[in-house]
Amino acid sequence: MAKIAFLGAGSLGFGKRLVGDILSFPELADSTIHLVDPDGERLALTHTYAKRMVSELDLPAQIIASTERQSALDGADYVIVSIRVGVNMEPESLDVQIPLEVGGLRQTVSDTIGVGGLMKGLRTIPAMLDIARDMESLCPHAPMLNYTNPMAMIMWAVLEETSISGVGLCHSVQGTSKQLANYMGVDYDHMRYRVAGINHMAWFLELSLGGEDLYPRLNACLDNPDIVKRDPIRFEILKHFGYFVTESSRHMAEYVPYFMRHPDEMERLDVPNRTASTFASQHKRRAERMAQAQREVESAPIEMRRSHEYAATIIHAMETDSHACIYGNVLNNGLITNLPDGCCVEVPTLVNRAGLQPCYVGALPPQCVALCQSNVNMQGLTVRAILDEKREYAYHAAMVDPNTASQLTLPQIRTTIDRLLDAQRDLMPTLN
Repeated sequence: MAKIAFLGAGSLGFGKRLVGDILSFPELADSTIHLVDPDGERLALTHTYAKRMVSELDLPAQIIASTERQSALDGADYVIVSIRVGVNMEPESLDVQIPLEVGGLRQTVSDTIGVGGLMKGLRTIPAMLDIARDMESLCPHAPMLNYTNPMAMIMWAVLEETSISGVGLCHSVQGTSKQLANYMGVDYDHMRYRVAGINHMAWFLELSLGGEDLYPRLNACLDNPDIVKRDPIRFEILKHFGYFVTESSRHMAEYVPYFMRHPDEMERLDVPNRTASTFASQHKRRAERMAQAQREVESAPIEMRRSHEYAATIIHAMETDSHACIYGNVLNNGLITNLPDGCCVEVPTLVNRAGLQPCYVGALPPQCVALCQSNVNMQGLTVRAILDEKREYAYHAAMVDPNTASQLTLPQIRTTIDRLLDAQRDLMPTLN
């Protein structure tokens, strides 16, 4: 019987999905799942649905809920984390509005890199380190299965600074591989691929079906406007760099310097510009979803349909000593030979009772590693800003970010970061 602590379980939809994934494995049906969220209202929704699932499907699992994490972590075998620091998307709104006011900086998603990713990292890394330090004392052998962004920065800091084991989990490899099969019209269940890089910028190094290299088919999609317009930035990157990247076009547009500085390119490639009003609309939609969830929590049909998220697969493999392969974000200990040791990389990872075993990849193609390195530079400086409590590293992180550097001057970057740090000083440690 496994004890699973789930921190941030009040996430609408995601909490229910991961609980359902765990309970979909018969071998995990007797688990104790301890749900934690500081928002008691949201927590109650996931708790109610999970208890209905256990009751209606007659499962032996125990579902516990609390607004504090210590009891959940005490003796836990696995710790799933999916948290956000701040209230009602207000910090995220400032992350895009202040840079726009200072220098007209355009961002698309702003949560994993760039000024938005930097600020989210400064807010979130300390909270994740607090969780990891609690784990060191309460469940030192439990792996952290983290879904929180900015993924690479968080796992870099947590795995460097604490003694716990852990892996950052994303769904971009699973999602993109299915998209590629659809673009090419091939059977996904028989398609094979090998992917490596950094989170949100990993590369399909190999893509095949029955021994056939599928890259010629994928390159042929460049001649099909109907396919290209579904994923314009990633096909543009494929056209010029020769490999397909794992994260969506909307994300990829702000990971490189080629698109957001050019309004005409943004229009040609249908790149959105995120603003404070975007977050206001998102907050409104969240409130509407919350109201709907409250109406449906006791009546919505119970669905036991396993998703493509990795957490339950990892737990199942470790509990049963079966074998699984996932894509995980871990420290680079010689896994990708042309990225720096100690940074966070996304690589194939084997899982069984022995735990998480990241796989050696070797060298990435030089053009791919060059793009990754530009993001790694920014990630590393953000990590150092928190671990060394040094404000200057926060400036430098923004200064070397590809999208930010393409649009703002150095004085504008300093002004932007100063205003953001001042506006959000209650959400992070003081940087000297």
